[in-house]
Amino acid sequence: MNAGALLLALVLVVVAANPLTIVGPGTRGVLLNFGKVQDTILDEGLHLRIPVVQEIVPFSVRVQKTDILAQVGSKDLQEVKLDVAINWHADPSRVNEIFQRVGDETQVVSRILNPAVGEVVKAAAAKKNAEEILTKRPELKAEIDDNLDERLAGFGIVLDSVSLLDVDFTREFAAAIEQKQIAEQEAQRAGYVAQKALREAEAEVNRARGRAESQKLLQETLTPEVLKNKVIEAWDGKFPLVYGGGALPFLDAKLLGLPEKVLSPQP
Repeated sequence: MNAGALLLALVLVVVAANPLTIVGPGTRGVLLNFGKVQDTILDEGLHLRIPVVQEIVPFSVRVQKTDILAQVGSKDLQEVKLDVAINWHADPSRVNEIFQRVGDETQVVSRILNPAVGEVVKAAAAKKNAEEILTKRPELKAEIDDNLDERLAGFGIVLDSVSLLDVDFTREFAAAIEQKQIAEQEAQRAGYVAQKALREAEAEVNRARGRAESQKLLQETLTPEVLKNKVIEAWDGKFPLVYGGGALPFLDAKLLGLPEKVLSPQP
């Protein structure tokens, strides 16, 4: 075999052995020597491997979303279904450890996430009764977030966020909650009406008190002198054309400060 044919055969062997491997974007390469996981983690890009001896397994480190439906019991023994959505990603510096313990990223959900979420949500929900799960939803979410983050960190999984998409109860309990809310709304409405009536009654009392105080003040200030001046101001100086004998009715000359003969009837 000449040199050209030998070189061509060598090239074909190299190509067939595929010594070059590309680690794509958003992934890391787990290096195996004869099937044994190595400490070396390959970054994105082109890498050379020893054919037959070495294998490079891609492992995604991108953020992934997983929806998990957890069926748990509340503190007051109500059955609750929580739809939990988590965003997570594999720690790029620990993908070899994750692969060695669990397998590739497709195994992470079934072997790590589902059990961890179910246990954490169950423990958090058991501390609250069914009504508190609704009214204190942010607190429940925060507790799940903290506990789940700590639990997943032990497996090399980074928790990016937790969302409670839905909270579902039995039909009987949901109906009871609805009736309670209606009763509370009616009670609030009745309280508002009562307060309005009370304010109107207080306003009427204040108006009556004001009128009474005004009349009292008028009586205190209406002296004989003031009354005389008011009568004089109101009198037009004319006497009734027809009247009986004696002094004019309702007029007192002394009170008005006039001579008595002025008010005495003329013969």
